[in-house]
Amino acid sequence: MNNTKTLIVLAGPTAVGKTELSLQIAHHYNCPIISADSRQIYKEIKIGTAAPTAEQLSQAKHYFIGHKSIHDYYSAWEFEQDTLALLEKLFNNHDYVLMTGGSMMYIDAVCNGIDEIPTISDDVRGAVWNEYETYGLQHMLDKLKALDPTFYAQADHNNAKRIIHAVEICLESSKPYSSLRTGKIKERPFRIVRICLNREREELFERISQRVDQMINDGLIEEAKQYFELRHLNSLNTVGYKEIFQYLAGEIDLEEASRLIKRNTRRYAKKQLAWFRLRNQYHWFDLNEKKDFFAFFNKTVETIE
Repeated sequence: MNNTKTLIVLAGPTAVGKTELSLQIAHHYNCPIISADSRQIYKEIKIGTAAPTAEQLSQAKHYFIGHKSIHDYYSAWEFEQDTLALLEKLFNNHDYVLMTGGSMMYIDAVCNGIDEIPTISDDVRGAVWNEYETYGLQHMLDKLKALDPTFYAQADHNNAKRIIHAVEICLESSKPYSSLRTGKIKERPFRIVRICLNREREELFERISQRVDQMINDGLIEEAKQYFELRHLNSLNTVGYKEIFQYLAGEIDLEEASRLIKRNTRRYAKKQLAWFRLRNQYHWFDLNEKKDFFAFFNKTVETIE
Protein backbone atom coordinates (compact mmCIF):
# COMPACT_ATOMS: atom_id res chain seq x y z
CA MET A 1 0.00 0.00 0.00
CA ASN A 2 0.96 3.61 -0.40
CA ASN A 3 -0.46 6.99 0.44
CA THR A 4 -2.24 7.34 -2.91
CA LYS A 5 -4.71 4.90 -1.42
CA THR A 6 -7.30 6.87 0.51
CA LEU A 7 -9.50 6.04 3.46
CA ILE A 8 -12.41 8.48 3.51
CA VAL A 9 -13.75 8.85 7.05
CA LEU A 10 -17.32 10.15 7.13
CA ALA A 11 -18.17 10.84 10.75
CA GLY A 12 -20.89 12.78 12.50
CA PRO A 13 -23.64 12.63 15.11
CA THR A 14 -26.46 10.13 15.03
CA ALA A 15 -29.27 10.91 12.54
CA VAL A 16 -27.26 13.60 10.73
CA GLY A 17 -27.48 11.80 7.37
CA LYS A 18 -24.32 9.68 7.12
CA THR A 19 -25.99 6.66 5.54
CA GLU A 20 -27.51 8.54 2.60
CA LEU A 21 -24.33 10.46 1.79
CA SER A 22 -22.13 7.39 2.23
CA LEU A 23 -24.08 5.61 -0.51
CA GLN A 24 -23.54 8.59 -2.83
CA ILE A 25 -19.81 8.49 -2.10
CA ALA A 26 -19.65 4.74 -2.63
CA HIS A 27 -21.31 5.14 -6.04
CA HIS A 28 -19.11 8.07 -7.02
CA TYR A 29 -15.82 6.32 -6.20
CA ASN A 30 -17.03 2.75 -6.75
CA CYS A 31 -15.79 1.90 -3.29
CA PRO A 32 -16.92 -0.33 -0.43
CA ILE A 33 -18.24 0.92 2.91
CA ILE A 34 -16.84 -0.04 6.31
CA SER A 35 -19.24 0.60 9.17
CA ALA A 36 -17.72 2.17 12.29
CA ASP A 37 -20.79 1.75 14.47
CA SER A 38 -20.29 -0.20 17.69
CA ARG A 39 -23.94 -1.29 17.82
CA GLN A 40 -24.71 -2.02 14.18
CA ILE A 41 -22.18 -4.86 14.38
CA TYR A 42 -24.81 -6.92 16.22
CA LYS A 43 -27.02 -8.98 13.95
CA GLU A 44 -29.92 -9.31 16.40
CA ILE A 45 -30.71 -5.61 16.91
CA LYS A 46 -31.30 -3.94 13.56
CA ILE A 47 -34.19 -1.61 14.36
CA GLY A 48 -32.91 0.11 17.48
CA THR A 49 -29.46 0.66 15.98
CA ALA A 50 -30.84 2.18 12.76
CA ALA A 51 -28.82 -0.33 10.74
CA PRO A 52 -28.92 0.13 6.96
CA THR A 53 -31.93 -1.51 5.33
CA ALA A 54 -31.63 -4.46 2.98
CA GLU A 55 -32.26 -2.06 0.09
CA GLN A 56 -29.45 0.25 1.25
CA LEU A 57 -27.08 -2.68 1.79
CA SER A 58 -27.75 -3.82 -1.77
CA GLN A 59 -26.51 -0.51 -3.19
CA ALA A 60 -22.88 -0.94 -2.09
CA LYS A 61 -20.67 -3.55 -0.50
CA HIS A 62 -20.77 -3.11 3.29
CA TYR A 63 -18.52 -4.56 5.98
CA PHE A 64 -19.06 -4.98 9.72
CA ILE A 65 -22.86 -4.73 9.65
CA GLY A 66 -24.48 -7.52 11.66
CA HIS A 67 -21.34 -9.65 11.75
CA LYS A 68 -21.37 -10.28 15.52
CA SER A 69 -23.86 -11.59 18.06
CA ILE A 70 -25.00 -9.64 21.11
CA HIS A 71 -23.33 -12.43 23.12
CA ASP A 72 -19.90 -11.68 21.62
CA TYR A 73 -17.26 -9.49 23.20
CA TYR A 74 -15.90 -6.92 20.75
CA SER A 75 -13.72 -3.91 21.47
CA ALA A 76 -12.27 -0.91 19.64
CA TRP A 77 -8.90 -2.69 19.62
CA GLU A 78 -10.42 -5.68 17.83
CA PHE A 79 -12.17 -3.33 15.40
CA GLU A 80 -8.81 -1.69 14.66
CA GLN A 81 -7.17 -5.03 13.92
CA ASP A 82 -10.07 -6.30 11.80
CA THR A 83 -10.31 -3.05 9.82
CA LEU A 84 -6.59 -2.76 9.10
CA ALA A 85 -6.51 -6.35 7.85
CA LEU A 86 -9.56 -5.68 5.68
CA LEU A 87 -8.12 -2.43 4.27
CA GLU A 88 -4.96 -4.22 3.20
CA LYS A 89 -7.12 -6.46 1.02
CA LEU A 90 -9.53 -3.80 -0.20
CA PHE A 91 -6.78 -1.42 -1.31
CA ASN A 92 -5.54 -4.08 -3.73
CA ASN A 93 -8.63 -3.38 -5.83
CA HIS A 94 -9.76 0.09 -4.76
CA ASP A 95 -8.10 3.49 -4.58
CA TYR A 96 -10.77 4.68 -2.14
CA VAL A 97 -12.48 2.98 0.80
CA LEU A 98 -15.15 4.71 2.86
CA MET A 99 -15.47 4.25 6.62
CA THR A 100 -18.56 5.80 8.15
CA GLY A 101 -20.16 5.86 11.58
CA GLY A 102 -20.45 7.74 14.81
CA SER A 103 -18.60 5.48 17.25
CA MET A 104 -15.77 7.76 18.25
CA MET A 105 -13.46 5.13 19.74
CA TYR A 106 -13.80 2.85 16.69
CA ILE A 107 -12.92 5.66 14.29
CA ASP A 108 -10.05 6.87 16.46
CA ALA A 109 -8.67 3.34 16.72
CA VAL A 110 -8.36 3.01 12.95
CA CYS A 111 -7.10 6.55 12.29
CA ASN A 112 -4.74 7.01 15.22
CA GLY A 113 -4.24 3.56 16.68
CA ILE A 114 -4.77 2.13 20.13
CA ASP A 115 -2.02 1.49 22.63
CA GLU A 116 -0.96 -2.12 22.80
CA ILE A 117 -2.63 -3.78 25.71
CA PRO A 118 -2.52 -7.37 26.91
CA THR A 119 -5.00 -9.88 25.57
CA ILE A 120 -7.53 -10.55 28.29
CA SER A 121 -7.63 -14.20 29.31
CA ASP A 122 -10.95 -16.01 29.48
CA ASP A 123 -10.47 -16.52 33.22
CA VAL A 124 -10.00 -12.81 33.93
CA ARG A 125 -12.81 -11.75 31.60
CA GLY A 126 -15.21 -14.29 33.07
CA ALA A 127 -14.39 -13.30 36.64
CA VAL A 128 -14.72 -9.56 35.99
CA TRP A 129 -18.03 -9.87 34.13
CA ASN A 130 -19.42 -12.18 36.79
CA GLU A 131 -18.45 -9.58 39.40
CA TYR A 132 -20.16 -6.85 37.38
CA GLU A 133 -23.35 -8.86 36.90
CA THR A 134 -23.40 -9.77 40.60
CA TYR A 135 -22.54 -6.45 42.22
CA GLY A 136 -23.22 -3.82 39.56
CA LEU A 137 -21.46 -0.83 38.04
CA GLN A 138 -20.79 1.11 41.26
CA HIS A 139 -18.83 -1.85 42.63
CA MET A 140 -16.70 -1.91 39.47
CA LEU A 141 -16.11 1.84 39.73
CA ASP A 142 -14.88 1.39 43.30
CA LYS A 143 -12.60 -1.41 42.15
CA LEU A 144 -11.20 0.70 39.30
CA LYS A 145 -10.59 3.58 41.69
CA ALA A 146 -8.47 1.28 43.85
CA LEU A 147 -6.59 -0.25 40.90
CA ASP A 148 -6.07 2.90 38.84
CA PRO A 149 -7.17 6.21 40.41
CA THR A 150 -5.73 8.16 37.44
CA PHE A 151 -7.94 6.47 34.83
CA TYR A 152 -10.86 6.49 37.27
CA ALA A 153 -10.66 10.29 37.38
CA GLN A 154 -10.69 10.51 33.56
CA ALA A 155 -13.24 7.84 32.72
CA ASP A 156 -16.90 8.24 31.81
CA HIS A 157 -18.50 6.60 34.86
CA ASN A 158 -21.65 5.80 32.89
CA ASN A 159 -19.79 3.77 30.27
CA ALA A 160 -19.93 0.31 31.83
CA LYS A 161 -18.04 -1.35 28.99
CA ARG A 162 -15.07 1.01 29.33
CA ILE A 163 -14.99 0.68 33.11
CA ILE A 164 -15.11 -3.11 32.98
CA HIS A 165 -12.44 -3.28 30.29
CA ALA A 166 -10.15 -1.01 32.32
CA VAL A 167 -10.53 -3.33 35.32
CA GLU A 168 -9.76 -6.33 33.09
CA ILE A 169 -6.56 -4.70 31.84
CA CYS A 170 -5.43 -3.76 35.35
CA LEU A 171 -5.92 -7.33 36.54
CA GLU A 172 -4.40 -8.97 33.45
CA SER A 173 -1.30 -6.76 33.34
CA SER A 174 -0.89 -6.19 37.09
CA LYS A 175 -0.39 -2.53 36.13
CA PRO A 176 -2.65 0.53 36.13
CA TYR A 177 -4.40 0.88 32.79
CA SER A 178 -3.33 4.54 32.64
CA SER A 179 0.35 3.51 32.65
CA LEU A 180 -0.19 1.60 29.38
CA ARG A 181 -1.89 4.49 27.57
CA THR A 182 0.79 6.40 25.68
CA GLY A 183 -1.52 8.32 23.33
CA LYS A 184 1.04 7.95 20.55
CA ILE A 185 -0.44 8.29 17.06
CA LYS A 186 0.43 5.39 14.77
CA GLU A 187 1.45 5.91 11.17
CA ARG A 188 -0.82 4.34 8.56
CA PRO A 189 0.32 3.24 5.08
CA PHE A 190 -2.56 5.10 3.41
CA ARG A 191 -3.94 8.61 3.27
CA ILE A 192 -6.81 9.47 5.61
CA VAL A 193 -9.33 12.21 4.80
CA ARG A 194 -11.53 12.92 7.83
CA ILE A 195 -14.87 14.63 7.28
CA CYS A 196 -17.49 15.33 9.93
CA LEU A 197 -21.08 16.10 8.98
CA ASN A 198 -23.25 18.56 10.83
CA ARG A 199 -26.64 20.26 10.61
CA GLU A 200 -28.36 23.09 12.40
CA ARG A 201 -29.12 21.87 15.89
CA GLU A 202 -32.91 22.26 15.67
CA GLU A 203 -33.01 20.24 12.45
CA LEU A 204 -30.72 17.56 13.85
CA PHE A 205 -32.88 17.20 16.95
CA GLU A 206 -36.03 17.00 14.81
CA ARG A 207 -34.43 14.25 12.72
CA ILE A 208 -33.63 12.39 15.94
CA SER A 209 -37.27 12.65 17.07
CA GLN A 210 -38.51 11.43 13.71
CA ARG A 211 -36.06 8.53 13.76
CA VAL A 212 -37.19 7.41 17.22
CA ASP A 213 -40.85 7.55 16.17
CA GLN A 214 -40.00 5.53 13.06
CA MET A 215 -38.10 2.92 15.10
CA ILE A 216 -41.11 2.41 17.35
CA ASN A 217 -43.41 2.15 14.31
CA ASP A 218 -40.99 -0.32 12.69
CA GLY A 219 -41.15 -2.70 15.66
CA LEU A 220 -38.56 -1.60 18.24
CA ILE A 221 -40.74 -2.83 21.10
CA GLU A 222 -41.16 -6.26 19.56
CA GLU A 223 -37.42 -6.45 18.84
CA ALA A 224 -36.57 -5.51 22.44
CA LYS A 225 -39.06 -8.05 23.83
CA GLN A 226 -37.04 -10.86 22.27
CA TYR A 227 -34.01 -9.90 24.33
CA PHE A 228 -35.63 -8.63 27.52
CA GLU A 229 -34.20 -11.50 29.56
CA LEU A 230 -30.74 -10.68 28.19
CA ARG A 231 -30.92 -6.98 29.04
CA HIS A 232 -27.90 -7.34 31.36
CA LEU A 233 -25.65 -7.84 28.32
CA ASN A 234 -23.37 -4.90 27.63
CA SER A 235 -24.32 -5.00 23.95
CA LEU A 236 -27.88 -4.08 24.98
CA ASN A 237 -26.81 -1.38 27.43
CA THR A 238 -27.46 1.35 24.92
CA VAL A 239 -29.87 4.19 24.21
CA GLY A 240 -33.12 2.91 22.77
CA TYR A 241 -33.05 -0.50 24.37
CA LYS A 242 -32.47 0.62 27.96
CA GLU A 243 -35.58 2.79 27.86
CA ILE A 244 -37.74 0.17 26.15
CA PHE A 245 -36.61 -2.40 28.71
CA GLN A 246 -37.83 0.01 31.42
CA TYR A 247 -41.19 0.16 29.63
CA LEU A 248 -41.37 -3.63 29.31
CA ALA A 249 -40.56 -3.95 33.02
CA GLY A 250 -43.54 -1.72 33.81
CA GLU A 251 -41.37 1.05 35.26
CA ILE A 252 -42.48 3.73 32.76
CA ASP A 253 -45.15 4.07 30.07
CA LEU A 254 -44.42 4.08 26.34
CA GLU A 255 -44.77 7.85 26.02
CA GLU A 256 -42.12 8.36 28.68
CA ALA A 257 -39.86 5.73 27.08
CA SER A 258 -40.09 7.56 23.77
CA ARG A 259 -39.35 10.90 25.44
CA LEU A 260 -36.31 9.47 27.21
CA ILE A 261 -34.93 7.86 24.05
CA LYS A 262 -35.19 11.18 22.23
CA ARG A 263 -33.60 13.09 25.12
CA ASN A 264 -30.76 10.61 25.59
CA THR A 265 -30.10 10.44 21.85
CA ARG A 266 -29.87 14.24 21.70
CA ARG A 267 -27.36 14.12 24.56
CA TYR A 268 -25.33 11.49 22.75
CA ALA A 269 -25.35 13.53 19.54
CA LYS A 270 -24.00 16.55 21.43
CA LYS A 271 -21.30 14.35 22.96
CA GLN A 272 -20.32 13.08 19.51
CA LEU A 273 -20.05 16.60 18.08
CA ALA A 274 -17.96 17.78 21.03
CA TRP A 275 -15.62 14.80 20.69
CA PHE A 276 -15.01 15.32 16.97
CA ARG A 277 -14.43 19.04 17.47
CA LEU A 278 -11.87 18.40 20.19
CA ARG A 279 -9.85 16.12 17.89
CA ASN A 280 -9.18 19.04 15.53
CA GLN A 281 -8.51 16.54 12.72
CA TYR A 282 -11.80 16.85 10.87
CA HIS A 283 -12.97 18.93 7.93
CA TRP A 284 -16.56 19.98 8.63
CA PHE A 285 -19.33 19.74 6.06
CA ASP A 286 -22.62 21.44 6.90
CA LEU A 287 -25.49 19.63 5.21
CA ASN A 288 -27.73 22.69 5.59
CA GLU A 289 -25.58 24.66 3.15
CA LYS A 290 -26.50 22.35 0.23
CA LYS A 291 -22.97 22.51 -1.18
CA ASP A 292 -21.55 20.04 -3.70
CA PHE A 293 -19.94 17.44 -1.47
CA PHE A 294 -17.50 16.20 -4.09
CA ALA A 295 -16.21 19.69 -4.87
CA PHE A 296 -15.73 20.14 -1.13
CA PHE A 297 -13.98 16.77 -0.88
CA ASN A 298 -11.58 17.50 -3.75
CA LYS A 299 -10.65 20.85 -2.21
CA THR A 300 -10.15 19.16 1.16
CA VAL A 301 -7.81 16.57 -0.35
CA GLU A 302 -5.71 19.33 -1.89
CA THR A 303 -5.14 20.87 1.54
CA ILE A 304 -3.69 17.66 3.01
CA GLU A 305 -1.54 16.49 0.12
